[in-house]
Amino acid sequence: MEAVLKDKGSPGPTEETHKDEILSPAKLSWRRFKRDKMGMIGAAMVIMLIFAALFGNYFAPYDPLEMNYEDAFQTPSVRHFLGADRFGRDQLSRIIMGSRISMTVCFGSVGIATIIGIIIGLISGYFGGRIDSVIMRLLDVIFAFPSLLLALAAVAAFGPNLLNLLVIIGVIYSARFARIIRGSVLSVKEKDFIEGVRSVGAGDMSIMLRFILPNVWSPIIVQATFSLSHAIMTEAGLSFLGLGTQPPRPSWGLMLNEAREFVEMAPSLAVFPGLAIIFAVLAFNFLGDALRDAMDPRLSQR
Repeated sequence: MEAVLKDKGSPGPTEETHKDEILSPAKLSWRRFKRDKMGMIGAAMVIMLIFAALFGNYFAPYDPLEMNYEDAFQTPSVRHFLGADRFGRDQLSRIIMGSRISMTVCFGSVGIATIIGIIIGLISGYFGGRIDSVIMRLLDVIFAFPSLLLALAAVAAFGPNLLNLLVIIGVIYSARFARIIRGSVLSVKEKDFIEGVRSVGAGDMSIMLRFILPNVWSPIIVQATFSLSHAIMTEAGLSFLGLGTQPPRPSWGLMLNEAREFVEMAPSLAVFPGLAIIFAVLAFNFLGDALRDAMDPRLSQR
């Protein structure tokens, strides 16, 4: 009798399934995301990076541009926790302020790439035909070359400055977004509800913006998260080669370039900027993996 009462008092699997079914897709995605420990760790790491970029000047121990030749090549100590470079500049302060450059470039360039990719992907996938063929062939030209090689050529042509980096990386990465969005649009536009809104007189622009775009946000968000880590690597690579951030502004890639001549004498000058790049890339990769799993609609059927 007690067993029967316990069975009646505890919710069965059908009740739990029913509760999940009445939740919105956004709430279901958030529930799955919270269960992913690596995703939560990645989110915390990203928040730390954003906090350092926004408020680093308030808690950095020194001015990142201040030179003190008496502290040149100082190893990590109480005075300089991560040591000092050849000009006596505090490494910790420069790494903290270098996060501002990295976050500006990665979020700015990915924002540009997302906007351009959405426009191109919507047009290509929705209208199809000759327009789609021409756009896809142009994207194939971009995909035929490594992203870093294209960025090197473009920066060499237009000059190394922050604005050029944002635009160049954004335009190059927009091809990835355009192809992903095009595939999603091709799938969504064949749905019955699209035919329904078209039959009541909705225009092409209205259909694309009001009915198709809201249904393709999941792959856009996931691609944007992964692209943030790629943008950080691209900016660091260009700065290391001298075509990115210019001295004396602190940048992780530029710090690696300045440290390569003194690796044997002061290895910490290269180790800590490298660890900062690894930390940022892992943060966005952890977050991207978790978002991809949380937003995959096939997981809601398990």
